[in-house]
Amino acid sequence: MHGFAEQHREVPAPDAGMAWAGRLATLALLAMLAGCAQLPPRADTPPQAALPPATEGVIAERTMPAQAAHPGQSGFRLVGDGTEAYALRAYSAQAATSSLDIQTYIWHDDLTGRMLARQALQAADRGVRVRILADDLDARAKNAGLAALDAHPQIEVRLYNPMASRSGTLSKAGEFGTGFKRLNHRMHNKSWIADGRMALVGGRNLGNEYFAASDGPNFVDLDLLMVGPVVGEVARNFDLFWNSPSNYPIAQLSPEQSTPERLQHLRGVLEQAATDLHDSPYATVLREDPTVQRLLEGDSTLHWSPHWRFVSDDPMKAKLPMEQRSEVLKVLLPQVQGADKRLLVISPYFVPGERGTAELVAVDGRGTPVLVLTNSLAANDVAAVHGGYSRYRRTLLEQGVELWELKPSGGPARFSLKGSSGSSLHTKAMVIDDGAVFVGSYNLDPRSTSLNCEQGVLVEHPALAAELAALFRQQSNHDHAWQVTLDEHGQMRWSDGEQTWTREPEATASQRSLAWLMKLLPVESQL
Repeated sequence: MHGFAEQHREVPAPDAGMAWAGRLATLALLAMLAGCAQLPPRADTPPQAALPPATEGVIAERTMPAQAAHPGQSGFRLVGDGTEAYALRAYSAQAATSSLDIQTYIWHDDLTGRMLARQALQAADRGVRVRILADDLDARAKNAGLAALDAHPQIEVRLYNPMASRSGTLSKAGEFGTGFKRLNHRMHNKSWIADGRMALVGGRNLGNEYFAASDGPNFVDLDLLMVGPVVGEVARNFDLFWNSPSNYPIAQLSPEQSTPERLQHLRGVLEQAATDLHDSPYATVLREDPTVQRLLEGDSTLHWSPHWRFVSDDPMKAKLPMEQRSEVLKVLLPQVQGADKRLLVISPYFVPGERGTAELVAVDGRGTPVLVLTNSLAANDVAAVHGGYSRYRRTLLEQGVELWELKPSGGPARFSLKGSSGSSLHTKAMVIDDGAVFVGSYNLDPRSTSLNCEQGVLVEHPALAAELAALFRQQSNHDHAWQVTLDEHGQMRWSDGEQTWTREPEATASQRSLAWLMKLLPVESQL
Protein backbone atom coordinates (compact mmCIF):
# COMPACT_ATOMS: atom_id res chain seq x y z
CA MET A 1 0.00 0.00 0.00
CA HIS A 2 1.14 3.51 -0.70
CA GLY A 3 1.77 5.33 2.58
CA PHE A 4 3.68 8.46 3.47
CA ALA A 5 6.08 9.58 6.19
CA GLU A 6 5.14 12.26 8.68
CA GLN A 7 8.01 14.38 10.00
CA HIS A 8 8.22 17.08 12.63
CA ARG A 9 11.24 19.12 13.71
CA GLU A 10 11.56 21.05 16.91
CA VAL A 11 13.46 24.35 16.78
CA PRO A 12 14.90 25.47 20.14
CA ALA A 13 13.67 28.82 21.48
CA PRO A 14 16.29 31.51 22.24
CA ASP A 15 15.01 32.23 25.74
CA ALA A 16 12.50 31.01 28.29
CA GLY A 17 9.91 33.69 27.53
CA MET A 18 9.87 32.87 23.87
CA ALA A 19 9.79 29.15 24.74
CA TRP A 20 6.60 29.61 26.78
CA ALA A 21 5.12 31.74 24.04
CA GLY A 22 5.96 29.02 21.55
CA ARG A 23 4.33 26.36 23.71
CA LEU A 24 1.18 28.43 24.12
CA ALA A 25 1.05 29.06 20.39
CA THR A 26 1.48 25.36 19.72
CA LEU A 27 -1.29 24.49 22.17
CA ALA A 28 -3.55 27.05 20.56
CA LEU A 29 -2.75 25.66 17.13
CA LEU A 30 -3.44 22.10 18.26
CA ALA A 31 -6.74 23.15 19.79
CA MET A 32 -7.68 24.95 16.60
CA LEU A 33 -6.75 21.95 14.44
CA ALA A 34 -8.67 19.62 16.70
CA GLY A 35 -11.68 21.89 16.62
CA CYS A 36 -11.62 21.88 12.83
CA ALA A 37 -11.39 18.09 12.66
CA GLN A 38 -14.62 16.58 13.93
CA LEU A 39 -16.01 13.23 12.88
CA PRO A 40 -19.24 13.63 10.91
CA PRO A 41 -22.27 11.52 11.81
CA ARG A 42 -21.58 7.96 10.71
CA ALA A 43 -23.13 7.04 7.37
CA ASP A 44 -26.22 4.86 7.64
CA THR A 45 -24.99 1.47 6.41
CA PRO A 46 -27.33 -1.53 6.20
CA PRO A 47 -26.32 -4.55 8.32
CA GLN A 48 -24.11 -6.95 6.43
CA ALA A 49 -23.45 -10.62 7.20
CA ALA A 50 -20.76 -13.09 6.28
CA LEU A 51 -21.49 -15.04 3.12
CA PRO A 52 -22.36 -18.74 3.48
CA PRO A 53 -19.32 -21.02 3.56
CA ALA A 54 -18.09 -21.82 0.06
CA THR A 55 -18.91 -25.23 -1.39
CA GLU A 56 -16.51 -25.02 -4.34
CA GLY A 57 -12.82 -24.29 -4.71
CA VAL A 58 -9.63 -25.61 -3.14
CA ILE A 59 -10.44 -24.46 0.42
CA ALA A 60 -13.84 -26.19 0.40
CA GLU A 61 -12.37 -29.31 -1.22
CA ARG A 62 -9.73 -29.59 1.50
CA THR A 63 -11.87 -28.76 4.52
CA MET A 64 -15.32 -30.24 3.85
CA PRO A 65 -14.28 -33.94 3.86
CA ALA A 66 -12.28 -33.41 7.06
CA GLN A 67 -15.24 -31.72 8.73
CA ALA A 68 -17.54 -34.55 7.63
CA ALA A 69 -15.15 -37.04 9.23
CA HIS A 70 -15.25 -35.08 12.53
CA PRO A 71 -18.92 -34.11 13.09
CA GLY A 72 -19.46 -31.51 15.79
CA GLN A 73 -15.74 -30.81 16.10
CA SER A 74 -13.38 -28.08 14.95
CA GLY A 75 -9.82 -28.56 13.73
CA PHE A 76 -6.87 -26.57 15.05
CA ARG A 77 -3.19 -26.16 14.19
CA LEU A 78 -0.60 -24.00 15.96
CA VAL A 79 1.22 -21.73 13.51
CA GLY A 80 4.44 -20.62 15.15
CA ASP A 81 6.60 -20.19 12.07
CA GLY A 82 6.46 -16.78 10.41
CA THR A 83 6.90 -18.06 6.86
CA GLU A 84 4.03 -20.53 7.28
CA ALA A 85 1.87 -17.76 8.74
CA TYR A 86 2.49 -15.59 5.68
CA ALA A 87 1.98 -18.48 3.25
CA LEU A 88 -1.34 -19.46 4.83
CA ARG A 89 -2.67 -15.95 4.36
CA ALA A 90 -1.29 -15.52 0.84
CA TYR A 91 -2.39 -18.90 -0.48
CA SER A 92 -5.83 -18.79 1.14
CA ALA A 93 -6.41 -15.41 -0.52
CA GLN A 94 -5.30 -16.93 -3.84
CA ALA A 95 -7.62 -19.91 -3.34
CA ALA A 96 -10.69 -17.99 -2.10
CA THR A 97 -13.75 -18.20 -4.33
CA SER A 98 -16.43 -16.26 -2.43
CA SER A 99 -15.21 -14.19 0.53
CA LEU A 100 -12.17 -12.84 2.36
CA ASP A 101 -12.65 -11.01 5.67
CA ILE A 102 -9.58 -9.37 7.24
CA GLN A 103 -9.52 -7.76 10.68
CA THR A 104 -6.24 -6.27 11.90
CA TYR A 105 -4.68 -3.84 14.32
CA ILE A 106 -1.65 -3.08 12.10
CA TRP A 107 -1.10 -3.44 8.34
CA HIS A 108 2.42 -2.34 7.46
CA ASP A 109 3.36 -0.67 4.19
CA ASP A 110 6.26 -3.08 3.53
CA LEU A 111 6.98 -6.11 1.35
CA THR A 112 4.64 -8.67 2.96
CA GLY A 113 2.05 -6.01 3.75
CA ARG A 114 1.90 -4.96 0.10
CA MET A 115 1.88 -8.55 -1.10
CA LEU A 116 -1.12 -9.40 1.08
CA ALA A 117 -2.89 -6.28 -0.22
CA ARG A 118 -2.10 -7.49 -3.73
CA GLN A 119 -3.57 -10.92 -2.94
CA ALA A 120 -6.73 -9.30 -1.60
CA LEU A 121 -7.02 -7.11 -4.71
CA GLN A 122 -6.54 -10.07 -7.04
CA ALA A 123 -9.18 -12.01 -5.13
CA ALA A 124 -11.58 -9.10 -5.64
CA ASP A 125 -10.73 -9.08 -9.34
CA ARG A 126 -11.95 -12.70 -9.44
CA GLY A 127 -15.26 -11.69 -7.87
CA VAL A 128 -14.43 -12.51 -4.24
CA ARG A 129 -16.09 -10.17 -1.74
CA VAL A 130 -13.33 -8.61 0.38
CA ARG A 131 -13.99 -6.80 3.66
CA ILE A 132 -11.14 -5.10 5.50
CA LEU A 133 -11.58 -3.77 9.05
CA ALA A 134 -8.47 -2.01 10.40
CA ASP A 135 -7.81 -0.04 13.55
CA ASP A 136 -7.23 3.58 12.60
CA LEU A 137 -4.33 4.21 14.97
CA ASP A 138 -2.12 2.52 12.39
CA ALA A 139 -4.36 2.73 9.31
CA ARG A 140 -4.39 6.54 9.23
CA ALA A 141 -0.79 6.54 7.95
CA LYS A 142 -1.85 4.14 5.16
CA ASN A 143 -5.06 5.99 4.41
CA ALA A 144 -4.28 6.57 0.72
CA GLY A 145 -3.65 2.89 0.00
CA LEU A 146 -6.64 1.61 1.97
CA ALA A 147 -8.95 4.18 0.41
CA ALA A 148 -7.71 3.19 -3.06
CA LEU A 149 -8.50 -0.47 -2.34
CA ASP A 150 -11.98 0.60 -1.27
CA ALA A 151 -12.58 1.98 -4.78
CA HIS A 152 -12.78 -1.60 -6.07
CA PRO A 153 -16.46 -2.66 -6.34
CA GLN A 154 -15.70 -5.94 -4.53
CA ILE A 155 -13.71 -4.39 -1.66
CA GLU A 156 -14.95 -2.37 1.28
CA VAL A 157 -12.69 -0.90 3.96
CA ARG A 158 -13.85 0.29 7.36
CA LEU A 159 -11.81 1.91 10.12
CA TYR A 160 -12.25 1.27 13.83
CA ASN A 161 -12.54 4.39 16.01
CA PRO A 162 -11.12 6.68 13.31
CA MET A 163 -9.66 10.13 13.55
CA ALA A 164 -11.42 12.89 11.65
CA SER A 165 -8.20 14.24 10.15
CA ARG A 166 -6.62 11.88 7.65
CA SER A 167 -3.06 13.20 7.55
CA GLY A 168 -0.61 15.45 9.35
CA THR A 169 1.25 15.13 12.65
CA LEU A 170 -0.11 18.35 14.16
CA SER A 171 -3.73 17.51 13.42
CA LYS A 172 -3.22 14.04 14.88
CA ALA A 173 -1.69 15.49 18.02
CA GLY A 174 -4.52 18.02 18.26
CA GLU A 175 -7.19 15.34 18.06
CA PHE A 176 -5.45 13.21 20.68
CA GLY A 177 -5.05 16.25 22.88
CA THR A 178 -8.77 17.04 22.91
CA GLY A 179 -10.24 13.58 22.26
CA PHE A 180 -7.91 11.31 24.21
CA LYS A 181 -10.69 9.53 26.10
CA ARG A 182 -12.30 8.32 22.87
CA LEU A 183 -9.12 7.66 20.89
CA ASN A 184 -7.45 5.75 23.73
CA HIS A 185 -9.61 2.69 22.99
CA ARG A 186 -8.33 0.53 20.13
CA MET A 187 -9.27 -2.68 18.29
CA HIS A 188 -6.44 -5.16 18.88
CA ASN A 189 -8.26 -8.14 17.28
CA LYS A 190 -6.69 -10.09 14.40
CA SER A 191 -8.70 -12.43 12.17
CA TRP A 192 -8.21 -13.75 8.63
CA ILE A 193 -11.23 -15.66 7.27
CA ALA A 194 -11.23 -17.23 3.79
CA ASP A 195 -14.41 -18.58 2.12
CA GLY A 196 -16.04 -18.97 5.54
CA ARG A 197 -14.15 -22.28 5.76
CA MET A 198 -10.82 -21.48 7.39
CA ALA A 199 -9.65 -18.81 9.81
CA LEU A 200 -6.43 -17.61 11.36
CA VAL A 201 -6.68 -15.99 14.81
CA GLY A 202 -3.87 -15.03 17.15
CA GLY A 203 -1.30 -12.34 17.81
CA ARG A 204 0.02 -11.53 14.34
CA ASN A 205 -0.50 -8.22 12.62
CA LEU A 206 0.32 -7.91 8.91
CA GLY A 207 3.90 -6.92 8.15
CA ASN A 208 7.44 -8.17 7.70
CA GLU A 209 8.44 -8.57 11.33
CA TYR A 210 5.39 -10.77 12.01
CA PHE A 211 6.31 -13.16 9.17
CA ALA A 212 10.07 -13.54 9.80
CA ALA A 213 10.69 -11.36 6.74
CA SER A 214 12.48 -8.44 8.39
CA ASP A 215 16.22 -7.93 8.21
CA GLY A 216 15.87 -6.19 11.56
CA PRO A 217 14.16 -7.61 14.66
CA ASN A 218 11.38 -10.15 14.07
CA PHE A 219 8.56 -11.08 16.40
CA VAL A 220 8.15 -14.48 18.03
CA ASP A 221 4.44 -14.91 17.40
CA LEU A 222 1.63 -17.46 17.19
CA ASP A 223 -1.63 -18.09 15.33
CA LEU A 224 -4.24 -20.82 15.38
CA LEU A 225 -5.31 -22.15 11.99
CA MET A 226 -8.91 -23.31 12.36
CA VAL A 227 -11.61 -25.09 10.35
CA GLY A 228 -15.05 -26.31 11.32
CA PRO A 229 -17.81 -24.68 13.38
CA VAL A 230 -15.35 -22.37 15.17
CA VAL A 231 -14.88 -20.48 11.89
CA GLY A 232 -18.56 -19.56 11.97
CA GLU A 233 -18.05 -18.05 15.43
CA VAL A 234 -15.10 -15.99 14.18
CA ALA A 235 -17.17 -14.85 11.18
CA ARG A 236 -20.10 -13.81 13.36
CA ASN A 237 -17.75 -11.81 15.55
CA PHE A 238 -16.32 -10.11 12.47
CA ASP A 239 -19.87 -9.13 11.51
CA LEU A 240 -20.46 -7.76 15.01
CA PHE A 241 -17.46 -5.43 14.63
CA TRP A 242 -18.22 -4.69 10.97
CA ASN A 243 -21.75 -3.49 11.73
CA SER A 244 -20.84 -1.65 14.94
CA PRO A 245 -21.08 2.15 15.17
CA SER A 246 -17.49 1.99 16.43
CA ASN A 247 -16.21 2.05 12.83
CA TYR A 248 -16.61 4.24 9.75
CA PRO A 249 -16.48 3.39 6.04
CA ILE A 250 -13.24 4.83 4.72
CA ALA A 251 -15.09 6.17 1.67
CA GLN A 252 -17.02 8.49 3.98
CA LEU A 253 -13.82 9.85 5.53
CA SER A 254 -11.71 10.07 2.35
CA PRO A 255 -14.01 10.14 -0.69
CA GLU A 256 -11.39 12.01 -2.74
CA GLN A 257 -8.93 9.12 -2.34
CA SER A 258 -11.36 6.28 -2.99
CA THR A 259 -11.38 6.67 -6.78
CA PRO A 260 -10.67 4.45 -9.81
CA GLU A 261 -7.62 6.57 -10.62
CA ARG A 262 -6.13 6.03 -7.16
CA LEU A 263 -6.86 2.30 -7.43
CA GLN A 264 -5.07 2.10 -10.76
CA HIS A 265 -2.04 3.83 -9.28
CA LEU A 266 -2.08 1.38 -6.36
CA ARG A 267 -2.08 -1.55 -8.77
CA GLY A 268 1.27 -0.37 -10.08
CA VAL A 269 2.67 -0.10 -6.55
CA LEU A 270 1.50 -3.62 -5.67
CA GLU A 271 2.80 -5.14 -8.89
CA GLN A 272 6.20 -3.67 -8.06
CA ALA A 273 5.95 -5.43 -4.69
CA ALA A 274 5.57 -8.75 -6.53
CA THR A 275 8.79 -8.02 -8.43
CA ASP A 276 10.51 -7.03 -5.19
CA LEU A 277 9.43 -10.29 -3.53
CA HIS A 278 10.65 -12.36 -6.48
CA ASP A 279 14.10 -10.77 -6.20
CA SER A 280 14.28 -10.97 -2.39
CA PRO A 281 15.84 -13.57 -0.07
CA TYR A 282 12.37 -14.08 1.45
CA ALA A 283 11.15 -15.67 -1.80
CA THR A 284 13.91 -18.25 -1.44
CA VAL A 285 12.87 -18.88 2.16
CA LEU A 286 9.30 -19.51 1.04
CA ARG A 287 10.40 -21.86 -1.73
CA GLU A 288 12.74 -23.84 0.52
CA ASP A 289 10.70 -23.92 3.73
CA PRO A 290 9.53 -27.55 4.10
CA THR A 291 6.49 -26.51 6.16
CA VAL A 292 5.34 -24.17 3.40
CA GLN A 293 5.90 -26.84 0.76
CA ARG A 294 3.83 -29.38 2.71
CA LEU A 295 1.12 -26.74 3.01
CA LEU A 296 1.09 -26.27 -0.77
CA GLU A 297 0.77 -30.01 -1.21
CA GLY A 298 -2.33 -30.07 0.96
CA ASP A 299 -0.73 -31.46 4.11
CA SER A 300 -2.02 -29.40 7.00
CA THR A 301 -2.43 -31.71 9.98
CA LEU A 302 -5.17 -30.56 12.36
CA HIS A 303 -6.09 -31.52 15.91
CA TRP A 304 -9.83 -32.01 16.20
CA SER A 305 -11.77 -31.19 19.35
CA PRO A 306 -15.42 -30.77 20.35
CA HIS A 307 -14.36 -28.63 23.30
CA TRP A 308 -13.40 -25.10 22.29
CA ARG A 309 -14.55 -21.55 22.84
CA PHE A 310 -13.94 -18.45 20.75
CA VAL A 311 -14.23 -15.29 22.84
CA SER A 312 -14.08 -11.61 21.95
CA ASP A 313 -14.68 -8.32 23.69
CA ASP A 314 -17.58 -6.11 22.63
CA PRO A 315 -16.68 -3.57 19.91
CA MET A 316 -18.22 -0.92 22.17
CA LYS A 317 -16.18 -2.14 25.14
CA ALA A 318 -15.16 1.37 26.17
CA LYS A 319 -18.76 2.30 27.02
CA LEU A 320 -19.28 -0.66 29.37
CA PRO A 321 -18.75 -0.54 33.15
CA MET A 322 -15.14 -1.38 33.98
CA GLU A 323 -15.94 -4.75 35.56
CA GLN A 324 -17.86 -5.87 32.45
CA ARG A 325 -15.34 -4.87 29.80
CA SER A 326 -13.13 -7.93 29.35
CA GLU A 327 -14.97 -10.96 27.98
CA VAL A 328 -11.58 -12.59 27.44
CA LEU A 329 -10.65 -12.27 31.10
CA LYS A 330 -14.04 -13.70 32.12
CA VAL A 331 -13.15 -16.87 30.22
CA LEU A 332 -9.47 -17.06 31.21
CA LEU A 333 -9.75 -16.32 34.94
CA PRO A 334 -11.66 -19.51 35.88
CA GLN A 335 -9.16 -21.52 33.80
CA VAL A 336 -6.24 -19.94 35.67
CA GLN A 337 -7.90 -20.44 39.05
CA GLY A 338 -8.71 -24.07 38.26
CA ALA A 339 -5.24 -25.12 37.10
CA ASP A 340 -3.95 -28.01 39.22
CA LYS A 341 -0.96 -29.44 37.28
CA ARG A 342 0.77 -26.42 35.74
CA LEU A 343 0.12 -23.01 34.24
CA LEU A 344 2.34 -21.68 31.44
CA VAL A 345 1.86 -18.02 30.53
CA ILE A 346 3.35 -16.30 27.47
CA SER A 347 2.69 -12.56 27.44
CA PRO A 348 4.99 -10.04 25.71
CA TYR A 349 3.49 -7.13 27.61
CA PHE A 350 3.12 -8.53 31.11
CA VAL A 351 1.79 -6.12 33.73
CA PRO A 352 -0.30 -8.35 36.02
CA GLY A 353 -1.23 -5.65 38.52
CA GLU A 354 -2.05 -6.41 42.12
CA ARG A 355 -5.02 -8.65 41.28
CA GLY A 356 -3.25 -10.61 38.57
CA THR A 357 -0.21 -11.06 40.78
CA ALA A 358 -2.41 -12.33 43.60
CA GLU A 359 -4.16 -14.81 41.29
CA LEU A 360 -0.88 -16.22 39.96
CA VAL A 361 0.61 -16.42 43.43
CA ALA A 362 -2.50 -18.21 44.70
CA VAL A 363 -2.23 -20.84 41.97
CA ASP A 364 1.44 -21.42 42.74
CA GLY A 365 0.66 -21.47 46.44
CA ARG A 366 -1.60 -24.50 45.92
CA GLY A 367 1.37 -26.43 44.58
CA THR A 368 0.64 -25.80 40.88
CA PRO A 369 3.80 -24.54 39.13
CA VAL A 370 3.31 -21.19 37.40
CA LEU A 371 5.83 -20.36 34.67
CA VAL A 372 5.83 -17.02 32.82
CA LEU A 373 7.71 -16.03 29.67
CA THR A 374 7.80 -12.33 28.77
CA ASN A 375 10.14 -9.87 27.10
CA SER A 376 13.35 -8.72 28.69
CA LEU A 377 13.88 -4.97 28.80
CA ALA A 378 16.37 -5.32 25.94
CA ALA A 379 13.84 -7.21 23.79
CA ASN A 380 10.75 -5.20 24.71
CA ASP A 381 9.68 -2.76 21.99
CA VAL A 382 7.78 -0.75 24.65
CA ALA A 383 10.18 -0.02 27.51
CA ALA A 384 7.42 1.77 29.43
CA VAL A 385 5.49 -1.50 29.74
CA HIS A 386 8.56 -3.18 31.20
CA GLY A 387 8.54 -0.56 33.92
CA GLY A 388 5.02 -1.60 34.86
CA TYR A 389 6.00 -5.28 34.90
CA SER A 390 9.05 -4.66 37.09
CA ARG A 391 6.80 -3.45 39.93
CA TYR A 392 5.52 -7.01 40.39
CA ARG A 393 8.57 -9.07 39.42
CA ARG A 394 10.05 -9.38 42.90
CA THR A 395 6.74 -10.32 44.52
CA LEU A 396 6.14 -13.01 41.92
CA LEU A 397 9.62 -14.47 42.45
CA GLU A 398 9.37 -14.35 46.23
CA GLN A 399 6.11 -16.30 46.08
CA GLY A 400 7.46 -19.02 43.80
CA VAL A 401 6.37 -17.96 40.33
CA GLU A 402 9.09 -18.76 37.78
CA LEU A 403 10.04 -16.04 35.30
CA TRP A 404 11.91 -16.07 31.99
CA GLU A 405 12.66 -13.02 29.87
CA LEU A 406 13.32 -13.37 26.14
CA LYS A 407 16.72 -12.29 24.90
CA PRO A 408 16.79 -9.76 22.05
CA SER A 409 18.95 -12.25 20.14
CA GLY A 410 16.74 -15.29 20.68
CA GLY A 411 13.83 -15.69 18.28
CA PRO A 412 12.09 -17.94 15.80
CA ALA A 413 13.98 -20.91 14.38
CA ARG A 414 14.08 -19.40 10.89
CA PHE A 415 14.53 -15.85 9.67
CA SER A 416 15.20 -14.56 6.17
CA LEU A 417 18.43 -15.66 4.51
CA LYS A 418 20.11 -12.38 5.45
CA GLY A 419 19.42 -13.13 9.08
CA SER A 420 17.98 -10.91 11.78
CA SER A 421 19.51 -8.49 14.23
CA GLY A 422 17.21 -9.64 17.02
CA SER A 423 13.75 -10.59 18.13
CA SER A 424 10.92 -9.60 20.42
CA LEU A 425 8.19 -11.73 21.95
CA HIS A 426 4.70 -11.09 20.56
CA THR A 427 2.93 -14.40 21.35
CA LYS A 428 -0.08 -14.25 23.68
CA ALA A 429 -0.88 -17.75 24.92
CA MET A 430 -1.42 -20.05 27.87
CA VAL A 431 -1.19 -23.77 28.61
CA ILE A 432 -3.55 -24.88 31.37
CA ASP A 433 -2.58 -28.24 32.89
CA ASP A 434 -1.87 -30.80 30.17
CA GLY A 435 -5.07 -30.42 28.23
CA ALA A 436 -6.02 -26.85 27.27
CA VAL A 437 -4.47 -23.94 25.39
CA PHE A 438 -5.41 -20.33 24.84
CA VAL A 439 -4.10 -18.36 21.86
CA GLY A 440 -5.18 -14.82 21.06
CA SER A 441 -4.44 -11.11 21.06
CA TYR A 442 -4.83 -10.62 24.83
CA ASN A 443 -1.81 -9.51 26.87
CA LEU A 444 -1.92 -9.91 30.60
CA ASP A 445 -1.94 -6.16 31.21
CA PRO A 446 -4.40 -3.34 32.06
CA ARG A 447 -4.70 -2.09 28.46
CA SER A 448 -5.86 -5.46 27.15
CA THR A 449 -8.24 -5.84 30.06
CA SER A 450 -9.88 -2.42 30.15
CA LEU A 451 -9.03 -0.35 27.06
CA ASN A 452 -8.44 -2.37 23.89
CA CYS A 453 -10.77 -4.88 22.25
CA GLU A 454 -9.23 -8.35 22.36
CA GLN A 455 -10.09 -11.90 21.35
CA GLY A 456 -8.80 -15.46 21.51
CA VAL A 457 -9.55 -19.17 21.34
CA LEU A 458 -9.58 -21.66 24.22
CA VAL A 459 -9.20 -25.28 23.07
CA GLU A 460 -9.09 -28.51 25.02
CA HIS A 461 -6.72 -30.96 23.34
CA PRO A 462 -3.70 -32.70 24.92
CA ALA A 463 -1.64 -32.69 21.71
CA LEU A 464 -2.09 -28.93 21.29
CA ALA A 465 -1.13 -28.42 24.94
CA ALA A 466 1.98 -30.56 24.44
CA GLU A 467 2.98 -28.61 21.31
CA LEU A 468 2.52 -25.23 22.96
CA ALA A 469 4.40 -26.43 26.06
CA ALA A 470 7.25 -27.48 23.75
CA LEU A 471 7.27 -23.99 22.21
CA PHE A 472 7.41 -22.54 25.72
CA ARG A 473 10.41 -24.75 26.57
CA GLN A 474 12.14 -23.83 23.33
CA GLN A 475 11.72 -20.09 23.82
CA SER A 476 12.64 -20.20 27.52
CA ASN A 477 15.80 -22.28 27.15
CA HIS A 478 19.22 -20.73 27.76
CA ASP A 479 19.79 -19.95 24.08
CA HIS A 480 16.68 -17.79 23.88
CA ALA A 481 15.95 -16.42 27.35
CA TRP A 482 17.31 -15.43 30.73
CA GLN A 483 15.78 -16.96 33.82
CA VAL A 484 15.17 -14.37 36.53
CA THR A 485 15.74 -15.52 40.10
CA LEU A 486 16.55 -14.25 43.57
CA ASP A 487 19.88 -15.27 45.12
CA GLU A 488 20.43 -16.24 48.76
CA HIS A 489 20.58 -12.55 49.69
CA GLY A 490 17.34 -11.69 47.91
CA GLN A 491 19.11 -9.95 45.04
CA MET A 492 17.66 -10.27 41.55
CA ARG A 493 19.73 -12.21 39.04
CA TRP A 494 19.43 -12.97 35.29
CA SER A 495 21.12 -16.13 34.04
CA ASP A 496 21.39 -18.12 30.82
CA GLY A 497 23.37 -20.93 32.41
CA GLU A 498 26.71 -19.53 31.30
CA GLN A 499 26.64 -15.95 32.55
CA THR A 500 24.82 -14.14 35.35
CA TRP A 501 23.81 -10.46 35.40
CA THR A 502 22.98 -8.29 38.38
CA ARG A 503 20.81 -5.87 36.40
CA GLU A 504 18.72 -5.91 33.20
CA PRO A 505 21.09 -7.58 30.70
CA GLU A 506 21.89 -5.92 27.37
CA ALA A 507 19.49 -3.02 28.05
CA THR A 508 20.55 0.49 27.06
CA ALA A 509 20.75 3.38 29.48
CA SER A 510 17.73 5.02 27.84
CA GLN A 511 15.70 1.82 28.16
CA ARG A 512 16.58 1.52 31.84
CA SER A 513 15.75 5.18 32.47
CA LEU A 514 12.36 5.01 30.77
CA ALA A 515 11.42 1.75 32.51
CA TRP A 516 12.45 3.22 35.87
CA LEU A 517 10.42 6.38 35.25
CA MET A 518 7.33 4.40 34.22
CA LYS A 519 7.68 2.30 37.35
CA LEU A 520 7.33 5.46 39.45
CA LEU A 521 4.64 7.34 37.51
CA PRO A 522 0.91 6.57 38.04
CA VAL A 523 0.36 5.38 34.45
CA GLU A 524 -0.22 1.66 34.96
CA SER A 525 -3.81 1.81 33.69
CA GLN A 526 -2.45 2.86 30.29
CA LEU A 527 0.12 0.06 29.98
